[in-house]
Order: sequence, then C-alpha cells, then structure tokens
Amino acid sequence: MESCRDRGRAWLAALARHHLAPAQDPCLPWLRRIQEAPGAGDPHHPGAEEDAAGRGSGEDDAERREGENRFGCAGQDGRHAQACSGGRRRHLRRCSAQRSCSGAGIASVALSPPALPTAKAAASGLHASSVPTKSARLLQCARDISLFRLGRSVNIGAVISNESVPVIIDIPASDIEPDPVSTGAEASGTEIVLVTTGATASDEPDPVTTGAEASGNETFSYFSGRWLSCLCSSFDLFKNCCASLYNWWLVHVFQAACFYRDWSYQVIGIKKCPENASLFDMLDIFSTAISIGELKKRIHKVENTVSEVKKAPLLCVASNSTQSDIANKNRRRLGAASKREVFGREVLRDDIMARLRETPQVDEPSSSPCYSVIGIYGVAGSGKTTFAGYVRDYIKEECKEEKLFDTIMCIHVSETFSVEDIFQEMLQDISEDSLSSISDHRGLNKKLKEALRGKRFLLILDDLWVKNKNDQQLEELISPLNVGLKGSKILVTARTKEAAGALCADKLIEMPDLDEDQYLAMFMHYALSCKSIALKEFEQVGREIAKKLHRSPIAAVTVAGRLGANPNISFWKNVAKLDMLNDTMDALWWSYKQLNPDIMRCFEFCNIFPRRFKLDKHDLVGLWIAQGFVKTSCPTEDMEDVAEGYIQELVSCSFLRPDDYSEECFAIHDLLHDLLAKVAGSDCFRIENIWSHIGEGWKGEVPRDVRHLFVQNYDGELITKKILALENLRTLIIYVVGYTPVEEKVIESICKRLPKLRVLAVAFGEDYYVIRKPDGFSVPESIAQLKHLRYLALRTHSSCAVTLPSALPKLHHIQLLDFYKGKILEFPFADLVKLRHMFCRPNLKFRNLGRLISLQTLPSCFTVSNEQGYEVKQLRDVNKLRGRLDIYGLENVKSKEEALEANLAAKERLTELCLVWFGDDDTRCSPEVEAEVLAGLCPPVGIQKLVIHGYRGSRYPDWMVGKQSGGPDGLRNLQLQRCSQLGPGPQFEAFPHLRVLYIWCCSWDSLPGNMEHLTLLENLNIVGCKNIRCLPALPQSIEWFSLTSCNDELMESCKTAGHPNWQKIEHIPRKRFSVI
Repeated sequence: MESCRDRGRAWLAALARHHLAPAQDPCLPWLRRIQEAPGAGDPHHPGAEEDAAGRGSGEDDAERREGENRFGCAGQDGRHAQACSGGRRRHLRRCSAQRSCSGAGIASVALSPPALPTAKAAASGLHASSVPTKSARLLQCARDISLFRLGRSVNIGAVISNESVPVIIDIPASDIEPDPVSTGAEASGTEIVLVTTGATASDEPDPVTTGAEASGNETFSYFSGRWLSCLCSSFDLFKNCCASLYNWWLVHVFQAACFYRDWSYQVIGIKKCPENASLFDMLDIFSTAISIGELKKRIHKVENTVSEVKKAPLLCVASNSTQSDIANKNRRRLGAASKREVFGREVLRDDIMARLRETPQVDEPSSSPCYSVIGIYGVAGSGKTTFAGYVRDYIKEECKEEKLFDTIMCIHVSETFSVEDIFQEMLQDISEDSLSSISDHRGLNKKLKEALRGKRFLLILDDLWVKNKNDQQLEELISPLNVGLKGSKILVTARTKEAAGALCADKLIEMPDLDEDQYLAMFMHYALSCKSIALKEFEQVGREIAKKLHRSPIAAVTVAGRLGANPNISFWKNVAKLDMLNDTMDALWWSYKQLNPDIMRCFEFCNIFPRRFKLDKHDLVGLWIAQGFVKTSCPTEDMEDVAEGYIQELVSCSFLRPDDYSEECFAIHDLLHDLLAKVAGSDCFRIENIWSHIGEGWKGEVPRDVRHLFVQNYDGELITKKILALENLRTLIIYVVGYTPVEEKVIESICKRLPKLRVLAVAFGEDYYVIRKPDGFSVPESIAQLKHLRYLALRTHSSCAVTLPSALPKLHHIQLLDFYKGKILEFPFADLVKLRHMFCRPNLKFRNLGRLISLQTLPSCFTVSNEQGYEVKQLRDVNKLRGRLDIYGLENVKSKEEALEANLAAKERLTELCLVWFGDDDTRCSPEVEAEVLAGLCPPVGIQKLVIHGYRGSRYPDWMVGKQSGGPDGLRNLQLQRCSQLGPGPQFEAFPHLRVLYIWCCSWDSLPGNMEHLTLLENLNIVGCKNIRCLPALPQSIEWFSLTSCNDELMESCKTAGHPNWQKIEHIPRKRFSVI
C-alpha cells in the first residue's frame, strides 16, 4: 500500500511540475485527454470487446500482472487493485468524469499520436495516488482552462505518418461550426475529424467518430502493450519519448496551448513554482489564487476604469510629469501660493472700506449695539472668503497708519459650529495665543469680554448659515461683543441673502461678477504665471476656455491650475472643446480627473474632515502613508517626500488652499468638499456632534460600510452604541477631548471590536483639545489586537503620565506613535522596526535605539552613557532621522574611533544638530581626547543649524576651521555655548554661508579675527562673554547686533561714539545692549 501511494504521489508531483512549467510539459495534455475520452478504459465501449478478442486471456492476465507488479499495488488494497485490474477501466472513466472541470461544451479532435496507450497507463498511476480531492480538482480546473482557451480545431501541418492514429484534445463546443486553423504546411496522410461530446458526463458510452479506416480498438491494443512496457521499464525513457513527441509531432499545438495557459494563469493569479517545489506547495499556490479571485476582479475593474479615463479625449495629450517629478518640485511654491492674488475687486474694496470708516451718529441711543454690520452674499465659489481675507490684509498693511481698529478677528463659521471653538479662535486672534486652560462656555465668555472691553474691533464672520437673529447659537456668539467701543464693525459673508442679513436689516451687498478682462487676467495668472512661454497663442485659447467657466473664480483657479501643469497648446485646444466646462461643478470634476490616481485617493481621504478644517501638513502625510495611499518610484525614495510632493501638486492646482497664518496648514473650498462627498460616497463619514450636547446622544445614523470616520467631540456613549459595530472601519479620528475623562474601558473596547483599524487617533487636535483626564493614562494591553494598526495618536497633556503596554511590540506594522506632550520615562520597545515617527514629552530614554532603523523623528535627545543599549554606536544605522537630533552625554565617548561609530555624516536628512558635553573635570576626558571626539562627530553636509555646548577640547576640528571638503559648508546658524578655550575664537573659514552666529558664555579673549570675510552674516549675538574686550572688523551685511551681560568695558565702549568698538558697529542698523 505505502509503495503504491508513494509512487503515485511522486508520479503526480512530476506531472504537476511539468504542467506548471510551460516549457516542460510535453506529455500531460495527452494524459488528461485520454482520461476524459469517451470509452477510455471502458470494457463496454464499442471496440473494447475487439481489443479483448485480439488478445488472449492469458496474455491479458500476464500484462495485468506485469502492470500490478510495476505499480506495486497487486492485492494490497481493493481500491488500488481495482485500478490495476481489468475492472480498472470503469473506475478510471468514472473518476475522469467527476474530476473534469465541466463536461458541458467540451469537444474532441482526433489527431495522430502513437502515445495514446502510454497516457492511459499513466492515468492508472494517477488514480492510484492519494491526493486531496479538492486540491486535485482545482489543478485539473486550471489545466482545463488553459486548453479551453484554444477555442478552435487545430490542424497540424507537419507530415507525421501515413496512418491515422487517434489523439484526443479538448476544444470548446459551439453551435457554430468551428473553423479549422492550419499551422505550417498542409497535413498529409493525416485525417482530422471533429467530434463533440454531450453536455454532461455520463456512464453511458459516447460515440466517437474518427476519420481513420484502421480500427481504433486495434490501435489501442497494439500500442497499449508496447508503451506500457516502455513506461514501466524506465521513467526517464518515458519522459524522453514524450519530449520527442513534443518536438516532432505537436510543436505548434503545444506552443499555442502553453501560451494560452500562461495567459489564463495570469488572469487567475497563479504563481510559477520552482522546479523543486512539492506538489502540495503548488496546490497551495493555486488554492490561494482562487481565494483572491474576487479581489482580482475588483482590481481589474478599477484598472479598466482608469484605462477608460486615460483614453478619454480629455487626456489626449499626455502629461509629462511623473511621481518623482511631483515629489521633487521646488517646495518654495507652497510659500508663493499662500498669498492669493485678487483681481478686479478694487471698487468693492473701496466701498467696504468707506463703510468701515463710518463713525456712529451722535444722536444714536446708548442702548444700541457698539457695532454695525455689513453683509456680503453670493453663490458658492464667487470669492467671498478670498475677498474677506483681502480686506483684513488691506487694513493691516495699507491702513495701519489710520489705526481703524484695535483688534481684528477673522472667523470661519460654517453650517455647524461650536460657540466655544469660535470663542477660542477669537481669543487667539486677539492675543495671538490659545488659552488651553479654559474650555467651558462661561469662562470663555468672561475672558472674551475682558479682552474686548474698551476696544474698537473688526469681526469677520465668514460663511454664516443661520437665517435669523433669533438663532440661539448666534445670540450666544454675539453676547460678549457689546463691551467694545462704538464704531466697531462686523463683516458677514454668506451664500444667501437671509443669512447675510441675520445680523443687520440693511447694507447688504451682492458679490459682483468680474468683467471679462479681469476674469481672463486671473485665469491666465493661475495658468501660466510661472511659465516662460509665448503667451499670445495661449491667451487666445485661454479666452475661449474662460468664457465657458461663466466667471466663476473657483472654477478659474482649479481649471487654470491643471492647464498650467501641462502647458501644451494642443492640450489646451482640446480642453477648449469640452462642453462640461460650462458648469462649475463639472469643471471642478474635470480638474479633479486630471490628477495622478494616487493623489486622487489622498485628496478623497480629506473628505473625512469637516468643511474649512485646518489640515496640518504633517498629519496629512502620516495619515496618507498609514492608509497605503503613497507610492514611491524607487526603494531609496522616502514616502514622506512623495506625500509632500502630493500636497504641493494639490496646492498648485488650488485643491488645497494654504492657511493665512501658517504655510504648514491648508483648507479645502466648500465646492470641492461637495465634489469629494460625491466621489468618496459612504467611505468617509463625519459625526459633527456639539460639545454642549455630549451625553444627550447623537441622533444620526452611521453607514454600516463606512471605512473612515471623524468624530468632532469625544463621547464614550456614542462610541459604545454607534461606532463599535462598524466592523469595516479603517480610520477612527476623535478630534476634541479636553476635560472630558477618557475611559480606558472605551479604548479597550475599540481595540477589541474594531480589528481592522489602521488609524486610531484620540484627541487629534492640540493644546486645549488633548487628553487631560485622567492624570495617568494607560494604553490597554488589548492594543495588540489591532494587527493592522499603522498610526496611533493618543495625544495627552504635559501633566498626564502615559503607561505603555508590554504588548506594544506586537504592533508589527506601527509607523507612528503620537502622545503629544505626555510623559513617558522609557521606551524599551526596540523591536518596532517599522516605527517612523515618535512624539512625546522630550525626556524619553531610548534603549537599543540602533534597532529602529526606520525611525525619522526622535522625540527627545539621545543621551550617551556607559550602560548597555545607550552607547554612541546605537546611532550608526539610524540614518533616516530627519529634522533635529540632540546628542547629550558626549563626555562618555572616549575616542575618535568611538565617535565615528555614530556615523553622523550618513544622516543626510538632518537639518539641526546639537552636541552637548556635561560633567566636571573628574568625569571628563582630557582636552586632547575631546578634540578628537569632536573631529569624529562631523555633521552631514546638508545641516543648517549646529549647536555645540560645553566643549572643552584643546582645538577645533578641521571641518569647522578649515576648508576641508565633506563638512557642513552650507551651515546657516552656528551656536557655541560654554566653550572653554583660552585665546581667540576659532576661524570659521569652513562656513562661508553663515547667517546667524550666537556666542554664549565662552571663555575666549577675542572673537575670530576673520569675521569680516563672513559676508553673508546677518545676526550676531554675544552673551556672557566676560573676557572679550574688543571687537574685530565686522562684515557690512550684519543687520542685528546684540550684546548681553558681557565685559563692562566692552559694553560701554560700544555705546561711546567715536570709540573703535563703536565705529566697528556703527553701520549696523539694529543694535541692543542689555544686562541680565
């Protein structure tokens, strides 16, 4: 039994291996075809009796015994014995019918191979093996699919034999007569007859028609004995015979079959196996391919959609930009785009300014409000928000001498708003700082009244949606305003006349359209302002496009942005023919479809955030990467750089608008939000619950298939009742927490019930939005159940101690851990090799930092010590660090060789480096050793700021004072603190681009003598240097000079007119002298 089973398995493995390797499968199709041939191995089939009659029973028994001995199965198992006995043929036929993919629609073609009985004998060995039925059936199915693709009868053109010998292969049956396909020369002496089987397999024999005059049964009898003997004598001989058949008789057929089979493998998703793979490895691969069949279909459908878009007439001129081009664009464009140009609004501006200058009438009753209201209304995208910002900037910059207002507040209201949030923003505009210690309505109201009392203010309320003055929230909003001076103003912008008039009965202004020339000027500015090309040809086409946009400003900036990305006149002309540009939303849709598909996915994700939400650049980058939306073009390219390129692209085409106060923040126009809502469907959802209604229960319903969810305010009951049932959720962002206690059991429930989360962010906001209660926050051990988690943000206050779970290393895919200012004493989880960013209070100790090879952001300094895991060599392989790196405890580094192990020069993405020595003389190395250590800590070439603190070396290294190549020759900012060397300061010849020099408590007796050669130096600060008594010649480029708590003689001489020190700083426009 075991011998039979082992031989059968080896036989089947050999067959499968031949089948999955296209160039090595000459014999397997014959096995499959004869196995399924009508009447194969069936004694009741016509011709079987003739076969038996032509051979004596003794001959038949001898042959059977020989076969049994060869296969090792005689008398050992009834089932295997049946397969090897005379009754084997019925069993073989039934198995063949069961294991075929489908009996329906399969036809047969009789060809001429003399290897037919060999295949039949091999089929006996095939059925004698013990193979899982399902896996074998899947393998049979894949083979049938590959040959089913042939779809035609095939005529072999080579002259093979003068006699016709039947061979069976499968082709799809059809009601239409199949057309013969000839390969090579005309067949000679070979007759091909098409035979179609029934719809289903049956136990009854099926008639077979052949074109040969010779009896098929005699052919079966003759070749059966011959080829069975050959096979049994040597398996190698069998393979050679099959290869010979492949080479001489069926070259074209098998080449075609292999081609179509490989094509079908690609469709199904089967991977090619190595030659030494086991049978079950191959079957596992096939089973996996079948299990992902549905996913393949969905991906194929998406790819077809993308292909259709690419073939559309809108894209007849291909863009030359690639992902790497986008990622490497000049980042200065972000700054340039932050100030949006305003066209054709001078008349409206002057009208508004005249109203803002109006003073209250003398006879106005004292009970009347201290403010008057001006309302502007217009359709979405007409430029109201841009104009409101333009008025604010005009007052601050052009009218600052008039001092029209003591304070200006610019607030976006939106359809759903929180009074407390608006109060916070108003206080921030007044004091330029947020009051994180106050979060309740009464406290904010009181603080706002104190800030506005006795001041003439301008309040801009942008995008107001309320319809009448009796709205409760609106009354709460304006309640603290009446403490200001008479003459204060409120400027309201709204989409409807009713909303604009909610605070005033008159003085409503409708947003006017731009005239044609002004609109064209704006359009061409956003399309070609930065392009050095001939404008006349483009202006003519641009005018045609602009006319179709019906003077909509938002349509102009978005469409122009996409045209500017492809300054090709043929592309512009094709766009000018599009009728869809006549509608604003269709024009936005067209602009959106021009984006790179990866950028489209990233932009669609932004629909998770509320309207006019301030999108932080670093948050967007981290979220996009966590969702897998960012694709790199090469292994050395960082996903962060590519994602920032995506942001630049979205800014350049006005899909993202830079914030007025920060180039790191962005907003999305309301109409683009409407577009995203249609594109994203139910994938993204927002719960904009109001803080004051927490505990009352949110009344809405969340779609069951939502994937990305944003919750405005933390509500444990809401999470428990509405969110934990969302089993497909990938993103959960809870924006505001504040003083609401975060129950650890709620976080634990999230970890247990939402296993597909990739992003979990609680207290996504900062400052007064973060977690404050409880004082000690423990991350639950169940966090390990979030196997797919990439982004974990539990932002806590600086007063909150965070306890990390021991199961944290089980988050194998985690990329970002953000605890904001939470206190974490130690981070012993060096196994998180995919961790890219870590944020917490800067007092964290990292043991075995060297294992975190993907780390880019280090939340605190790295302190070198003599303990294991804190050596300076831990920095050797952490070469993806970016931003700032502080290294403390350098007194524990004992040699230059040890310092070189830090490999600082390889950390090319660092922009700031701080090197710190501590300790007294008893714990420190000699000055000569410290000099060698600093020489081994040469920073990377691209460093912009360098701080050296507590250095007592005997000299400064060549990379600081010489012109040695390889040092940070592009250094802009140098700070030397508590450096103890006698004599003059070092000569900074290695830093010709230095702009800021800060010298603090150094023991030098004079400044470097070559400072006059630092021709780009702009800022010079000297603090606490008691030994310096005179100044060297200073460069003319210095604009700021500060002398603080230095030698009294030096400070006095610098303020004495005519003194040499005074003369050396006379040319500097701004100077400061102070004593601390």
